[in-house]
Amino acid sequence: MDANANSNAQKAEELKVKANDAFKANKFAQAIELYSQAIELNSSNAVYWANRAFAHTKLEEYGSAVQDATKAIEIDPRYSKGYYRRGAAYLAMGKFKEALKDFQQVKKICPNDPDATRKLKECEKAVQKIRFEEAISVGDVEKCSVADSIDYHIIEVEQQYAGPRIDGEEITLDFVKAMLDEFKKQKCIHKRYAYQIVLKTLELFRLMPSLVDVNVPTGSRITVCGDVHGQYFDLLNIFELNGLPSEENPYLFNGDFVDRGSFSVEVILTLFAFKCLYPNAMYLARGNHESKSMNKIYGFEGEVRSKLGEKFVELFAEVFCWLPLAHVINNKVFIVHGGLFSVDGVKLSDIRSIDRFCEPPEEGILSFMCLLTGLMCELLWSDPQPQLGRGPSKRGVALSFGADVTKKFLQENNLDLVVRSHEVKDEGYEIEHDGKLITVFSAPNYCDQMGNKGAFIRFTAPELKPDIVTFSAVPHPDVKPMAYANNFLRMFQ
Repeated sequence: MDANANSNAQKAEELKVKANDAFKANKFAQAIELYSQAIELNSSNAVYWANRAFAHTKLEEYGSAVQDATKAIEIDPRYSKGYYRRGAAYLAMGKFKEALKDFQQVKKICPNDPDATRKLKECEKAVQKIRFEEAISVGDVEKCSVADSIDYHIIEVEQQYAGPRIDGEEITLDFVKAMLDEFKKQKCIHKRYAYQIVLKTLELFRLMPSLVDVNVPTGSRITVCGDVHGQYFDLLNIFELNGLPSEENPYLFNGDFVDRGSFSVEVILTLFAFKCLYPNAMYLARGNHESKSMNKIYGFEGEVRSKLGEKFVELFAEVFCWLPLAHVINNKVFIVHGGLFSVDGVKLSDIRSIDRFCEPPEEGILSFMCLLTGLMCELLWSDPQPQLGRGPSKRGVALSFGADVTKKFLQENNLDLVVRSHEVKDEGYEIEHDGKLITVFSAPNYCDQMGNKGAFIRFTAPELKPDIVTFSAVPHPDVKPMAYANNFLRMFQ
């Protein structure tokens, strides 16, 4: 090794140490940048690639994690952590069969490693479960509406039930406030009332188009929130800071209500109850986590099963398929969970006409695009990028798009601004693409480890200038994020 190469290798090691420190401090984006600098100096070190893959995984950039881990394996086919990191990324993407192959390889390389043995066994169980579910699954043609099979009126409320009650058909504000208090005490409402809330919400969603036009009268405002991810006590803090939803104080929650956080049932019932109370003042959009495949992995399915029972699992899956995909405020502000498209020329009318009632396959969100329309997938999954044009997705799903794509979409549809969510941001928001795109994220200290702020945006008509409010996380009961998640996935948190 010549002197220059030796110097580069030494500098790369110093950068790796700094990157490791940043990773330990949960500064994952900074860690990625430092690992990248180390790779530029010494690209033949498999450790740098595997470490960067791990940091990408922490930021939910699973596509990039797979690419980096694959590079580590190419450099050193006997490097067990390369397979380990790639397997973990595949797992997070719901690609259990691919993950199994990688953990089998880890076991071959480290036959006496008890941790590798344990993870391989859990992965084998997950794949066996998938194969069993595939074997007993009923084709779409034979499936009936779960909602149509439920009559909450015949469900008896026991005399000893001490929680809030709904008298008759109308959900009242008094009931909702009492329900919020029950949830604070970590108690649940009776299943009859949970059914009533969810079924009435479904009726409302069925009447809505895939793209909803929101009218905000002059002098009035609407508040747009990003991902909440089952962080119920932070949701209550939003209402504390900005007021409860009402006809005079409307909200738009932009997807990813559930998963990750372990109070997702409380979050979704709260949002649905306010939707029932104020159909024209509580707007809810579908996020990429409002799907069976994600709920199966990231906790919502397990939480629903634990708190409400098996039938609610299928009921929520049905309701999520009816969630609108996007909103437009006063024909000027386009609100969507993920982002824009792989082709130019997409009109609002194209979005409005999407037949949205569909579900991604249960194995692997990468095959999402095979089942859903391309537009729907991109609405839920795409991310902005700093470069112009379009690029591959760091998540492994949909694409990344640049400022030119944003500008053209706005011009072609006579819009002023894109607001989207989908990504954790240190300050709870980020303004990009020459001020034409804002990301808003409303789950502070995401997963109890990211240290980020949350944010929401107020828009007052007619100007509709974004007024961004940031806030910090509040304490919550000692229930860890992912408490109800797939057992195997929790092993990697």
